[in-house]
Amino acid sequence: MNVLNFINAFFSDSAHWQGYDGIPTRLAEHLQYTLMALVVAGAIGLPIGLLTGHTGRGGNALGLIATSARALPSFGLMVLMFILLGLGIAPVMIPLVVLAIPPILVTTNEAMRSVDPAPVDAARGMGMAEAGILFRVELPVALPLILSGLRSAAIQIVSTATIAAYVSFGGLGRYIIDGLYQKDYEKVVGGATLVAGLALATLAVFWAVWRIAVSPGVRRR
Repeated sequence: MNVLNFINAFFSDSAHWQGYDGIPTRLAEHLQYTLMALVVAGAIGLPIGLLTGHTGRGGNALGLIATSARALPSFGLMVLMFILLGLGIAPVMIPLVVLAIPPILVTTNEAMRSVDPAPVDAARGMGMAEAGILFRVELPVALPLILSGLRSAAIQIVSTATIAAYVSFGGLGRYIIDGLYQKDYEKVVGGATLVAGLALATLAVFWAVWRIAVSPGVRRR
């Protein structure tokens, strides 16, 4: 039985579309983990990246932090948090947030530093406050690259959130973990297909946000 047959058998089975183990329930759980982790990572990474990029200070420290954080294995960190904190949402969220902060933080910093200094100097010469320069001059120009960092973080979270199933949480990883345990490869392939589809949907969402949020002049650049 090839992969396409596995996929067809998984999605054509009505039992997979209802109940606590149904696709809508598992998809909602996966989206919940993803959104929670992305919001927390964004709340940490965006302000720091904006501030350091605006001031031009702390770039080397950010690079070191990002390299260190990316070296941490998400699965090992989750198991460690589970041992230390016990059963709960925190052991799942911490590895996902740690995974998502570096691309947001570093990309935001680089986006701010890549803004042409000429309009910034002009705004400062006209007496505009630093907050106004940050949000009205630099941020609109840096927004496309900032969104790319958020997109990268979201894709990584979507892919990695499957590990939540290892500590008895839900999400699409439940199909993969349970399928491997039960040697039900139809379920494994179906779960992997759903994760891949959700990653593609995330790309589409960020493309739509980019089209709406980024001004036409910046898009043309």
